[in-house]
Amino acid sequence: MNNFLLSIVIPVYNEECNIDPLLKRLLPVISKYDYEVIFISDGSKDNTEKAIKQIATKNNCIKLISFMRNFGHQMALTAGYEMAKGDCVITMDADLQDPPEIIPKMIVKWQKGSKIIYAKRDEERNADNFFKKQTAYFFYRFINFLSDTPIPYNVGDYRLLDRAIVNFLNNLPERSRFLRGLVAWGNYPTEYVSFKRERRFSGKTHYPLSRMVNFAMDGITSFSIKPLCIASYLGFTTATLGFLGIIYELIRKLIHPQLYVIGWTGLFVSIMFLGGIQLITIGIIGEYVGKIYLEVQKRPQFLVKEKVNL
Repeated sequence: MNNFLLSIVIPVYNEECNIDPLLKRLLPVISKYDYEVIFISDGSKDNTEKAIKQIATKNNCIKLISFMRNFGHQMALTAGYEMAKGDCVITMDADLQDPPEIIPKMIVKWQKGSKIIYAKRDEERNADNFFKKQTAYFFYRFINFLSDTPIPYNVGDYRLLDRAIVNFLNNLPERSRFLRGLVAWGNYPTEYVSFKRERRFSGKTHYPLSRMVNFAMDGITSFSIKPLCIASYLGFTTATLGFLGIIYELIRKLIHPQLYVIGWTGLFVSIMFLGGIQLITIGIIGEYVGKIYLEVQKRPQFLVKEKVNL
């Protein structure tokens, strides 16, 4: 039952204080398997790479890919999937919010035939603050409302993928990658393993509000064209309201010419309303044009500076 290769892919960015604690919990869990642990340093500026190299000199199963600069979490995961050789591949974060102890449960479900096993966070999510929980709730509700591909709620990038899914992801040509959506898009047999999310062991989160918003925009524009349809509906709606307003004012002037007073307030409000709708529409179109621009460029998704044990 353990005659397979397990790949663990861990993106890291300035996580030097988490490397040793993570491996002290991870390695005892996976030592009974034939394994490889691939760290992807996404342009770390501290001693994260040094800490990994010190361990890699003693254990050839610990591997490292270093990027030339920061390319983002999704690109780090993409590099890990490309380099992983395992029959199944598990991706997880280095901050110990993803407990390694549930990995055997994920493997058991994979051996029973499931191709995707998500680690699902408990509903309370006590490790996250109120703002993080509420934004996550609305994000998944909103993206599933817009997208034709249902994305599981309360799951992150802690998951197990069968080799077939990894090959499928590696063969996708697109460069703008929202992996949570791409994994779900194939509609492969899926199972879940629940866990209680822990607090970050050390350091600060690398996903502030600005990056969360960008991540949400990537997810929405990668898996739905409904925002473009909404922009069209807004255009038709505002045009209809404007046309009805013109008719109303003409009738009012004909019936009660003595009450007709030209005011700048109504004009100002109308201009601001229509201008706002136009800017929102242009912004939505710009997001899609930007994705087309990136795809046409066909630049490398990431640049590798160094490899260790690979």
